[in-house]
Amino acid sequence: MKRELPLLITAIAGLVFAISYFIPHWPFGEAENIFGDWYSIIAAFAIWLGLLNLAQISLQKVARKSEGWQYGLITVISMLIMLVIGFTTVANSISDGTAHDADGTPYKWMYTHVYSALSATMFSMLAFFVASASYRAFRARSFESTLLLITAFFVMAGRVPLFDPMVSYLGLTDTPYFSEFADWIMSYANTAGQRAIMIGIALGITSSSLRVILGIERSHIGGDS
Repeated sequence: MKRELPLLITAIAGLVFAISYFIPHWPFGEAENIFGDWYSIIAAFAIWLGLLNLAQISLQKVARKSEGWQYGLITVISMLIMLVIGFTTVANSISDGTAHDADGTPYKWMYTHVYSALSATMFSMLAFFVASASYRAFRARSFESTLLLITAFFVMAGRVPLFDPMVSYLGLTDTPYFSEFADWIMSYANTAGQRAIMIGIALGITSSSLRVILGIERSHIGGDS
């Protein structure tokens, strides 16, 4: 029963959400709203479980002096600081009657000037990995990689304000062929590829969802898939 009950709840909730998308009327529409509220409640508890799990793992690394334990200590300290500031901000906002106004608060300042700056730094570091991956992908080793290299050249040439003015300066033509060709690639060739990928992703999500709803996939309850 410990395994059958979660599988039954998953199947009922999944079928209700799937049917209510096509039949948004009573009783499926009302059941979707009820399950949606349950989902929000469970998600709130899941956030706290994830928070406690992160704190436990980080504190264990600090206590054992494992490799990179300094980062675990920084994680715990940062988490406690944001929790204290967040609860203080909410308490002050409720007492002032502005529970939904976070602008100008210490929490907003920490989010804007600390968290956003750190996020931007992490994403900027990914540029080096993207450049390395692009170098490996654009090496003309096969027909596909050569085609990718040529396409990337025309797209970058159309996005950089250099080639069109250079061609115009040489007196060859005043028409921005590079920009127009880059727009054509992004509007047609790239869009067609993206749609094919999205169709494949949708089919994969559908098959995975059916496996979970039908109880074939049981890894989410600790069973074998």
